[in-house]
Order: sequence, then C-alpha cells, then structure tokens
Amino acid sequence: MAILKKNDLNPDGVRIIVNWDDMVAGSSVFILSVNTQEALSQIKNVMNDKGWKYQMQIRVEDEKLGVRVWRLT
Repeated sequence: MAILKKNDLNPDGVRIIVNWDDMVAGSSVFILSVNTQEALSQIKNVMNDKGWKYQMQIRVEDEKLGVRVWRLT
C-alpha cells in the first residue's frame, strides 16, 4: 500500500499525484476514477484546503471515466 502525502488522491485505492502548486486560475486537470463520488469528495477537500474556488464535473474523456476540476481563483 502506497503512503499518501497531503493532497494526494486515491479514490480507487491507487495513489494519484497531482502537482496542485502548478495549477493556476483558469486551468483544469482530469482525474481518472471509477469511484467518481470519492474522487469528488477528495478533490473538494484539496480545493477547500487551498482556499480555491473551483468547479468539478464527472465526465468521460477519451472513453475514460473520471472527474475534471477547474480552478477558478
């Protein structure tokens, strides 16, 4: 089992590392996930921890299920 660092995600039990510090207002990232509800919850925690406004949407991109999150501020 991988050790999770602060702001790592693991909605499906696999560690996902996102370089949140490189995310600027207006940018977005797609997080692959089967358990999209858990992904939404974990992403929400990261965004709130950082104090960012954001928008999330469950999507299928390139035939892959996941969550796209946009940083608004």
